[in-house]
Amino acid sequence: MSGTEAHPYSDAVVAGGLVFVSGSLALRPDGVVGGRAEALAEAMETVRRRLATVNARIEDVIKATYYLTDITLRDEANAQFCEVWTAPRPARTVVEVADLPYGSVVEIDIVALAR
Repeated sequence: MSGTEAHPYSDAVVAGGLVFVSGSLALRPDGVVGGRAEALAEAMETVRRRLATVNARIEDVIKATYYLTDITLRDEANAQFCEVWTAPRPARTVVEVADLPYGSVVEIDIVALAR
């Protein structure tokens, strides 16, 4: 399946006053985004777009989970996290995984407050 085909899940779901955003990869219609910083930026842009589909914003995020195929990407993920959110920042988990769909190096999973 290519990144341009419809996926069998919702991009974002509102339930119980919360927004659950599906894992967001570093993926554009023309393929996976290469480069560590570029991949992190694209995954975060996907998060923003998915939040917007349910009228939520990045400022509404209360929990983020970063899945990384290389734990050494953690420093760049930390820098992005601090750039995107100011104190008090959302809760966060970073997990190293063996692989991600389409060869992405990062996937970001979000929980936010519904508006």
